[in-house]
Amino acid sequence: MSETSRAELTAQVLDLGVRPGGVLLVHTSFRAVRPVQDGPTGLIAALRSAVGTDGTLVMPSWTGDDDEPFDPARTPADPDLGVVAETFRRQPGVLRSDHPMAFAAAGPAADKITADPLPLPPHTPASPVGRVYDLDGLVLLLGVDHTANTTLHLAELIADVPYRLPKSCTVLRDGRPVRVEFGENDHCCQRFALVEDWLADKITVGTVGQARAILVRSRDIVDAVVPRLRNDPLLFLHGPDDHCAECDAARRSVPSGPQATSR
Repeated sequence: MSETSRAELTAQVLDLGVRPGGVLLVHTSFRAVRPVQDGPTGLIAALRSAVGTDGTLVMPSWTGDDDEPFDPARTPADPDLGVVAETFRRQPGVLRSDHPMAFAAAGPAADKITADPLPLPPHTPASPVGRVYDLDGLVLLLGVDHTANTTLHLAELIADVPYRLPKSCTVLRDGRPVRVEFGENDHCCQRFALVEDWLADKITVGTVGQARAILVRSRDIVDAVVPRLRNDPLLFLHGPDDHCAECDAARRSVPSGPQATSR
């Protein structure tokens, strides 16, 4: 299998509908995209070329370690985010949020996207993913599906879903590590797959490298999801008979009272 060149990658991303000058939030699996010229660095270069010097590239960059204080310059990104996200956050000129729920960004809007203080829950409107929404950014799922689509957690919070699981992170305050406890709208995320049908006329699907690629506006995601969640707040949770431990835990966290029963 021959490598996909940087120029070919850039052309493929542009063919999907990315346009120079915009904001592009990318969730990616390099394993699905490869082989490409110059590896993860080459893929990042192609993405930056597609958005151009007037555009802003954004990637998730939160930490996977809840116990160690977060240092934006040194703390590695969660390994689950992949080698592309970790490579990107280390590049010169890339800005990173100053908190454990970090995103990394490069371009004119990078400061606006990464400037908010620690957002709790992690993906509130005053968070990097919320700022991508504010800026009418695009979301590119590159070799991953909607289970990796962080904008869906933003939609959950806008819709005020009732479930929250106990989580924690460690931050530095006055030079000392402080553990912060919070509730997160978390679950297995497998039912996020429903979104692709809801967005059938809004999504562009293509190929970048060897990977299936999905491109969609952040605002289209939120517009499609929020009314459905307001009608059925537990829509993204597996039903009780599905025996999903994560969704069962989320369901148990819901305060008692009338609630929809999703399937």
